[in-house]
Amino acid sequence: MRKVAFLMGSASDFPRVEKGIAVLRELEIDCDVRVLSAHRVPQEVSGFSLNAESAGFGVIICAAGLAAHLAGAVAAHTILPVIGLPLSAGSLQGLDALLSTVQMPPGIPVATVGIDAAVNAAVLAAQILALKDKDLNARIIEFRRKNTAQVILADKEIREGCR
Repeated sequence: MRKVAFLMGSASDFPRVEKGIAVLRELEIDCDVRVLSAHRVPQEVSGFSLNAESAGFGVIICAAGLAAHLAGAVAAHTILPVIGLPLSAGSLQGLDALLSTVQMPPGIPVATVGIDAAVNAAVLAAQILALKDKDLNARIIEFRRKNTAQVILADKEIREGCR
């Protein structure tokens, strides 16, 4: 199975991406986590992106705040699916990152999830990989079943507690 790269623009982003990494691990998807800044180490970003497919990656998740050019810089150098994860930071609380990530030029797409939505980025990456992996597909179905069961249980507990 192909693995997922989870890139962050800064080490300080790690607390906001941990839950996504945990989802990939729960789904038994190999994941490499890196700190690569589009602005501070552009050569390393380019090199990683150009070699990602041959290194066994199937999807790349890019988490960044503020100007958030990481996903676009990666997408410019690979044909692998790139998922942008805008992070809340600064006075605009992630709106700037969301707009920077989602507004890509024609021909260089970046799938974009919500601000700080690391779990959705991980699940989307898994769903992309599951297109060619029936075992992973079954694990995602079970993951979704467990999520459904948790909501039903929470509903029951709330209803019983309000009586």
